[in-house]
Amino acid sequence: MAAGTSNYWEDLRKQARQLENELDLKLVSFSKLCTSYSHSSTRDGRRDRYSSDTTPLLNGSSQDRMFETMAIEIEQLLARLTGVNDKMAEYTNSAGVPSLNAALMHTLQRHRDILQDYTHEFHKTKANFTAIRERENLMGSVRKDIESYKSGSGVNNRRTELFLKEHDHLRNSDRLIEETISIAMATKENMTSQRGMLKSIHSKMNTLANRFPAVNSLIQRINLRKRRDSLILGGVIGICTILLLLYAFH
Repeated sequence: MAAGTSNYWEDLRKQARQLENELDLKLVSFSKLCTSYSHSSTRDGRRDRYSSDTTPLLNGSSQDRMFETMAIEIEQLLARLTGVNDKMAEYTNSAGVPSLNAALMHTLQRHRDILQDYTHEFHKTKANFTAIRERENLMGSVRKDIESYKSGSGVNNRRTELFLKEHDHLRNSDRLIEETISIAMATKENMTSQRGMLKSIHSKMNTLANRFPAVNSLIQRINLRKRRDSLILGGVIGICTILLLLYAFH
């Protein structure tokens, strides 16, 4: 009977050590996954700060799947190790050799301490991983908002540039129209002044013609030539004015 109970205890210890070894390996891999996730997030964050790359920080879906799978496996191992420790505790309470209870309790306490350390390490690593993932999701959302704002600003800047170009074109057209009007007014004043001078000369010539009939025919020829010159000058001025207006509205 004692040999049977001893073998049962050794089987429980063997199971506990095996589960502890598996947990140790899983936790090391789990910690490395969290560390690689953190380093990748930092490197990609720096790259994104100095470049316009809009790719995601990490291959988030594969990282998350690996994290969830490893977390479930570790939780299962912790549950199995907890069950083994509970069986060991039951055995120590029902052992038939009181002199061995102290040694058994010491061994059980050591396995419980290992289980507690592994549980604490698992929850700490899991919490760190979750915090890093949430921070990455937040940064990704912020970068997306920034890119959207930049895209919208680019469109607005192009529209503003087109509006400014159109405004400058209208201002240039207004300036050309004002210059054309100024030239036309100056030409009108000049023609009015010349008309007054011509009337004065014509009046004097008529006076001379009345006094000297022989000069009358010469004066008429001069008047006809002046009238022809006036028509030619008026036509040239009109054509120039039309050309300036066409250039201004082109």
